[in-house]
Amino acid sequence: MPVKKYLLKCLHRLQKGPGYTYKELLVWYCNNTNTHGPKRIICEGPKKKAMWFLLTLLFACLVCWQWGVFIQTYLSWEVSVSLSMGFKTMNFPAVTVCNSSPFQYSKVKHLLKDLDELMEAVLDKILAPEFGHTNTTSTLNFTIWNHTPLVLIDERNPDHPVILELFGDSQNSSSPAPGSTCNAQGCKVAMKLCSANGTVCTFRNFTSATQAVTEWYILQATNIFSQVLPEDLVGMGYAPDRIILACLFGTEPCSHRRGYQGVSMSHLSPQDKLQRKGEPYSPCTMNGSDVAIQNLYSDYNTTYSIQACLHSCFQDHMIHNCSCGHYLYPLPAGEKYCNNRDFPDWAYCYLNLQMSVAQRETCLSMCKESCNDTQYKMTISMADWPSEASEDWIFHVLSQERDQSANITLSRKGVVKLNIYFQEFNYRTIEESPANNIVWLLSNLGGQFGFWMGGSVLCLIEFGEIIIDFIWITIIKLVVSCKGLRRKRPQAPYTGPPPTVAELVEAHTNFGFQPDTTNHSPHAEVYPDQQTLPIPGTPPPNYDSLRLQPLDTLESDSEVEAI
Repeated sequence: MPVKKYLLKCLHRLQKGPGYTYKELLVWYCNNTNTHGPKRIICEGPKKKAMWFLLTLLFACLVCWQWGVFIQTYLSWEVSVSLSMGFKTMNFPAVTVCNSSPFQYSKVKHLLKDLDELMEAVLDKILAPEFGHTNTTSTLNFTIWNHTPLVLIDERNPDHPVILELFGDSQNSSSPAPGSTCNAQGCKVAMKLCSANGTVCTFRNFTSATQAVTEWYILQATNIFSQVLPEDLVGMGYAPDRIILACLFGTEPCSHRRGYQGVSMSHLSPQDKLQRKGEPYSPCTMNGSDVAIQNLYSDYNTTYSIQACLHSCFQDHMIHNCSCGHYLYPLPAGEKYCNNRDFPDWAYCYLNLQMSVAQRETCLSMCKESCNDTQYKMTISMADWPSEASEDWIFHVLSQERDQSANITLSRKGVVKLNIYFQEFNYRTIEESPANNIVWLLSNLGGQFGFWMGGSVLCLIEFGEIIIDFIWITIIKLVVSCKGLRRKRPQAPYTGPPPTVAELVEAHTNFGFQPDTTNHSPHAEVYPDQQTLPIPGTPPPNYDSLRLQPLDTLESDSEVEAI
């Protein structure tokens, strides 16, 4: 088999040895290489040899330094940005019109009855604490209040802050004097968060009482709506035909059924299309498939965006840390939304996670920008509409279209006219391209090598060949050296007189012969039976000297078989 023959040839080469030294190989390379400098080192006189050796070494160092600079520049994955302008018919962007409240208050009023009563009492306690409301508070439902109450922190004495309960006695080591009061101007409003059945509590401070009350109301409303079935919540929202009364896109009428929706009172200036190159040039993603976060918005037929990724990442942390998901974000299959009934400690866990810097940095590091993105620069302008002269007939027409009523069923506070248009009909495309490609790299590497050394790719192949020969010689020498150490045996010093020539010849021709040791010292040592005796005469010549043919020339099959 060819493999067997090749192994036998390698074994034969190891047994014969390299046949030449490092110096002989180096001289042969300098005589036969196509690089100009090494040839002059061999051919010139002593002084010129030294000069050419220094020049060759200097230019070789310059080439290696330049190569390192170019390779480092290429591996930095720099990009060049090109900007192009275009003009075409603009596609109307997909926008959304929404109410400040996602639900009609008339349909969710029964769900928020206890919360609204608590909110009214809380505002009275914060804004007018000097007036008693014992009759009002006695009828309140404190079930949701006991989970996450609001408290007042009196810090007029910084060394001994006092925590005052809005509906109860103060809880602090130094209780306030009877009859003392504290309003929003003199105290801070904070939210009390407890877990583990109220044994572990913390306080979240706010910059203003308005922010504290708003955050508390949103948190409690989230708890209430999370316990309602999704199909019931759909009926509590606003129907599209109740929001969009009339629509016009260019010269064509439109409605919510055709998908033309508005977002705000704005002019969409020239579009900016960003086309990033992607890995390894920029850390962006084409469609989010290489992001280690499950896109929870994929079921809603939406494309990847960094906002959707951040929301999905936060929901994933909510499920793993709080065992439930937040109501404002999509929920993975098999999970539940957080509420006070099933997860009493969810508010404590949620607010701690929301304030966690580590969680925010983790999501920012995992989510990537989209490689292909379109950005809109918007400007907003507002004006009163309709005018007093046209108010009556406009509201009459809109009321007829919406409610089929001859009377006005709309008011100025509940209607807005929205104009969305492009200020200019041009777009800009910002596209990234590699600043340094493989052609640029090879061109610069070859240019530097040719300029300083006068070489080409074939010269590099020659240099690689001699490196392989050096390694092969080293391997052969190491194998032969290890084999010689293994065969060498320790010998005791021979104290008797040296053997005669006749004895050596007899020992060489007759291996059973033993020299006569009776006349010698009794301590003289005889040759062991298995010891190889010295062979007299001149050793055979070494025919395996330096040859000009390549080292990998294969012997004939007859020679291999003889081996």
